[in-house]
Amino acid sequence: MAITNLLSTTITPLPFTSHLKRHSPFLLRKFKRPTILAQSKNNNDSADGPDRLISAITYFYPFFDGIQYGKYVITQFAPIQTLIQPLVPAIRVFKSFPLNGLLVFFTLYFIVVRNQNFSRYVRFNTMQAIVLDVLLIFPDLLERSFNPKDGLGLDLMMSFDSTVFLFLLVSLVYGSSSCLLGQLPRLPIVAEAADRQVL
Repeated sequence: MAITNLLSTTITPLPFTSHLKRHSPFLLRKFKRPTILAQSKNNNDSADGPDRLISAITYFYPFFDGIQYGKYVITQFAPIQTLIQPLVPAIRVFKSFPLNGLLVFFTLYFIVVRNQNFSRYVRFNTMQAIVLDVLLIFPDLLERSFNPKDGLGLDLMMSFDSTVFLFLLVSLVYGSSSCLLGQLPRLPIVAEAADRQVL
């Protein structure tokens, strides 16, 4: 499966400004944003079912790795508890061995991203999940170096942790649902880095 860039620019003159053509031709053009479509090996307009599923599953990796940032949000909001409750057994398995995160990282990077047998669609989504997980180093370093016990510092840390968790949750929902629908999700911050890594 290959990802094709359809960079199409349609030029459509406006009907009511024909006298402006000689003065400013750029005012008369209507530009269409470039779109990226995922295509299957059969040249359909969407990704194959297995590619969609593999891509959707990869977004669970950074979420499971960063679940500890949700300690404040999960305890305060019952709907989020209900949403995460079915994932608790998988999270426990993931967190049961300290090196699981590192093993999953190397597995995804060397067996999926660097493997040309997987489609670019799968490799790109996997790389986005990996980059998102690598970015979790920064909140971890901040939390280890700045660990307040009370006061304004604790309030700021709670807000920061909750923001990181909500970003991971939104990335999981958006990334996985887009993949299941055969669309190519482009997460803010990580999409360009993933593009550079996936050849």
